[in-house]
Amino acid sequence: MKNRLEEIRKKHGMKQEELADALEVSRQTIGSLENGRYNPSILLAFKIARYFNLKIEDIFIYEEDNLC
Repeated sequence: MKNRLEEIRKKHGMKQEELADALEVSRQTIGSLENGRYNPSILLAFKIARYFNLKIEDIFIYEEDNLC
């Protein structure tokens, strides 16, 4: 799953630490999300989307594998 979290965070002029504090997660969590090493729980995805007043799909992009 890809995401636009870094782009959106920077657009709002925020540092990773600031976003982490606002969402009550570690800065490492934000870094891992932005680098694609970690997929958020559904609760964290909702929290991020609500924080930026966006839909989850505006931030997180699910790409289905075409295995058929």
